[in-house]
Amino acid sequence: MTKEELQIKKRLTDLAEAAYRKGVARYSDFLNLNERSVFEAVKGELSFVRWECSGGYKQAERQMVAFLPDAPVFFDNFTFPFVCVEIRPLHTKFSEACSHRDYLGAVLNTGIDRSRLGDILVEEQGAYLFVEEKLKDFLCQELTQVRHTPVSLKVAEEFPEDYEPGYKEIRGTVASVRLDSLLSLAFGSSRNSLTGLIEGGKVFVNGKLVTSNGYNPREGDQISVRGMGRFAYVSAGGQSKKGRNYVTVKRYV
Repeated sequence: MTKEELQIKKRLTDLAEAAYRKGVARYSDFLNLNERSVFEAVKGELSFVRWECSGGYKQAERQMVAFLPDAPVFFDNFTFPFVCVEIRPLHTKFSEACSHRDYLGAVLNTGIDRSRLGDILVEEQGAYLFVEEKLKDFLCQELTQVRHTPVSLKVAEEFPEDYEPGYKEIRGTVASVRLDSLLSLAFGSSRNSLTGLIEGGKVFVNGKLVTSNGYNPREGDQISVRGMGRFAYVSAGGQSKKGRNYVTVKRYV
């Protein structure tokens, strides 16, 4: 591991040991893809304590880890200390289209650190974001504008676990169902131009770092590429006359 990854491992191990020794739940910050990959690599060493991961919905990219004492009262009834906040324009008629970067920039400008934020889900009119519960009042008070659009915030009463971001379904053929082939199909680029991303540690499958171009994803896998976005490998079925495999992916937009 790199020095940074060893620091992440130590932070997670300290939380797990504190939960075990003190008999109280301990929670990480929202983990980014690299941090989640470190957790995946070391979670076997933390088997002395129970743990759960969540980012507010099933497909969440940024997730929090809860380390729990080995007692039913904790494991069965605990809740993660974050909430979902709904952001809407004050005047829909005069609002502008805002991107993920716009919303993230506006939140960070309030002084909240990125590690305190989960996913930001952009919709046609507004967005949802996950934030540590103790920061919700501050955020709702301080965030009044995204780009040039005045906004209002409120805590969403509930958020569906099976929420799926908007996506574009892409169908095509690949010589073999390998990671580099699926990236080429999803992002419309040549395999050669994308291999550097995989080997450079920028591609994650279900939150775990994958550095092999020949990795074989399984149907349902969530694949994230830093700086480019993410997609889901939906299915493969049948072959063309030239022996290529038909596959379907969903690229999230």
